[in-house]
Order: sequence, then structure tokens, then C-alpha cells
Amino acid sequence: MSRLTILNSMASDDFPAALDRHVEWGLVDVDLKDRIFDKAVAGLTRDEAARAARLIADRGLTTHCLSTGFFFAEVERGEAEFRARFIDRLDDLIAVARELRPRLVRLLAARTTRRDELVHVGEYIEAEHPWLMPLYAEAAARLGDAGMSVTVENEVGGCILASPDEIRWFFDALDTPDVCLTWDVQNLWQMGTYPTLDVYESLRDLIGYYHLKGGQAEPGATDLKWRSSLADASWPVAEITRRVVSDGVSPVICLNPSHGAPKPGVDYSDIVARDIAYVRDEVLP
Repeated sequence: MSRLTILNSMASDDFPAALDRHVEWGLVDVDLKDRIFDKAVAGLTRDEAARAARLIADRGLTTHCLSTGFFFAEVERGEAEFRARFIDRLDDLIAVARELRPRLVRLLAARTTRRDELVHVGEYIEAEHPWLMPLYAEAAARLGDAGMSVTVENEVGGCILASPDEIRWFFDALDTPDVCLTWDVQNLWQMGTYPTLDVYESLRDLIGYYHLKGGQAEPGATDLKWRSSLADASWPVAEITRRVVSDGVSPVICLNPSHGAPKPGVDYSDIVARDIAYVRDEVLP
């Protein structure tokens, strides 16, 4: 049976208070992203990471994932910048991870300024930026050698992963079987792939972590437009998530804040608590 968690800052901007709310909501896993002593997780010092680890352990919680922003930059910036921003900072990230002891360390899929021109990103990356996938493999190997499991998440904003075919190309090119996909359903939808069971089936063998958020399209349309709770989402949240749970592909499911514009007249208060209740009532046994 899958367990439920949230990004830490969804509970509170104050880190100890956010952990207290995890306990209040009956969550036992923590996904650390940002607002940890006013820092992103990869920006913590080792001492700050040790302090965060103590606060987590004191509440009986466990760190499931370090949600870093590593690799989320435009490939057109070039290999030297990627190496300086991400590869050269891996030792610092590993030091933080050794204190927090997560089950997963998240990297993000890179971006491209040419997204609108590309039907499939693979040929472009292989021809113009052949250094990219070896850098991912290097990062995964160094994190793996340090005892960390690695996941790569599809993002928005020019992300190189906009379809199941591109995701499969990415993992084939990476050729590192221990690295799994964090499938953020709404991110892929926002990049043009509407969520269906067929999309899930096409990615199932790659998924190790599942990110869940709502979102609405206009009636008769499929493009994401409005922010929403899970209960009010336009895509088949319960149907797909039940399959994720029954297949056991993601031992922990992480709620994320919905993208989209605020819909006039909709009450967004207490949406995190409502989404937690929805998943527990409609999906988890």
C-alpha cells in the first residue's frame, strides 16, 4: 500500500511548524524541497542538514526525497555551465544527503529554449548537446556510489520531456537502470500530454515516484487552465492513482500544489488538507 506525503513547504513556511503539521495530518514521510531554514534543500550547509535531520527524527518522521533543482537549466547554456552549476556541487549535495538519509534524490529534466520548435527532443539533444546525457549519468553514478537512489522528474517551462516518447528516449539514452522516473502528472499535462491510463501504462516500468495535483480544463477542452483541488480536477485522478497504488510502482505518493490560474469564485482555503482527505477517501485502501 502506498503512503502519502507532501512537499514540506506546503504545510508551512516555518520548517519545524511544517513538520508538526505532518504529524498532525498523519504523514510519516517528508519530501524536502524549500523553505528549510529559509533555504532550498540543496543550499543547506551540513550543519543545517544535521539540524533538520534531528527535527525530523524527533517527530518520528523519515525523509523520503530531497527535491533538488539540479539540472533545471536550458541546455543552450552549454556543458561548462551545467558542470559548474550541478556536477561541481555534487559533493556538497552528497554531504547534505548523508545527514538527511533520503530514499531518493531528485534531479530535474533540463529545459530548452527551442521547445516550441521540437516535435521530439531526442534528435536535437543528440546532435547539438551530446554532453547532456553523460552528465546525468555521471551525477547518477556519483550519487549512487554515495548510497543515494536517484529519480528524474519531468518539469514545465520548456522541459525537454513533454511526452511519453521523449521520456522513454531520455531513460534509454541515460542507460542507468537504477534511476527511476518521478512522474508529475500535471507537469506532463501542462507540456501537452493529457493524463490517461494509456499514458500511465506507457511509463509504468520507469516510474518510481508519483507526483499528484489537480487542475482543470475548460469544458470541452483538454488544455490545463485552472488551478483546482484533486476532487475538482478534469483528469481521471482516482482511476490513475488507484492503478499506481495497486501496481506498487510508487511506495510514496507526493501531493504538489496545482498549477493553473485561480478560478473566479473558487475557495482554495485548506486545499492541502482537502486533497489529503480526498486521496485517503477515494484512493488508498
